[in-house]
Amino acid sequence: MAALDDSPRPGREPVITDDARTFVIDLACRKAKDLGYPHELWTTRLLANHIRQHAPAAGHACLAKLAQGTLCKILGRQDIKPHKVRYYLERRDPDFDAKMAEVLCVYREVELLKQSAAARESEAPAVAIISYDEKPGLQAIGTTAPDLPPVPSRHQCLARDHEYVRRGTLSLLAGIDLVTGEVHASVEERHRSREFVAFLQKLDAAYPPATAIKIILDNHSAHVSKETKAWLIAQPEGRFTFVFPPKHGSWLNLVEGFFSKLARSVLRHIRVTSKQELKDRILAAIDDLNRDPVVHTWSYKLNEAA
Repeated sequence: MAALDDSPRPGREPVITDDARTFVIDLACRKAKDLGYPHELWTTRLLANHIRQHAPAAGHACLAKLAQGTLCKILGRQDIKPHKVRYYLERRDPDFDAKMAEVLCVYREVELLKQSAAARESEAPAVAIISYDEKPGLQAIGTTAPDLPPVPSRHQCLARDHEYVRRGTLSLLAGIDLVTGEVHASVEERHRSREFVAFLQKLDAAYPPATAIKIILDNHSAHVSKETKAWLIAQPEGRFTFVFPPKHGSWLNLVEGFFSKLARSVLRHIRVTSKQELKDRILAAIDDLNRDPVVHTWSYKLNEAA
């Protein structure tokens, strides 16, 4: 394949040396603020100016007239983009793998429960597994002018005035039964311990007394508060069991996919006249989903370590 490429053509020797290019790449891999600039990151203009000013003193006179375009070519050959930020999440939980394995084992248990539920439809389930989370900050936003419907040959989509009115926020507390797909939900003003306990009471009423309820939920303070623990102690032994994903492992909780779908299909462009209307419409959407429940399934295979 190398033989298909053109051989180097005769011409002027490169003005910028390899050492000078290394000098440029070294600067690009450092933060602008570390060199005394107020900027957090480099822009190509700022980096080119810095190189022109400081390269001759560093022994790279060939960079004294470095053009911004030439700088971009040097950076492009090394695939360096000092003006961009790509975020990552560092694992800070030393027990991440063990907690992840525990959650994945619960999903394996769900698959077994689905098989047994199909064989014994009339009997009460021995275990109910709930994927639970809160979605706070749902904004009740109102319009300042009527929406305009699409008009042929004029505008193809709904037209909406840019201005809006904020009417407050609500929190959605929701849990999905991973065996049946039924969504248990409540919409509250806040999501403190008392709201969480009220949700647990709703689950307690939804399942027979002999059914053990296992809940996958994150490490929110309301889930481990004194008020929550006091209520759990008063319940029959084995009635409620909590399974906590590792810190920064919310992606392991299947309810996150439900929240994503709800945000895209219901909440994205919603406009209301009051918080009560927002609450009613969210609960109506969940009632509609429960008429034909979607059984959420963990689709990734368990690896050997898990």
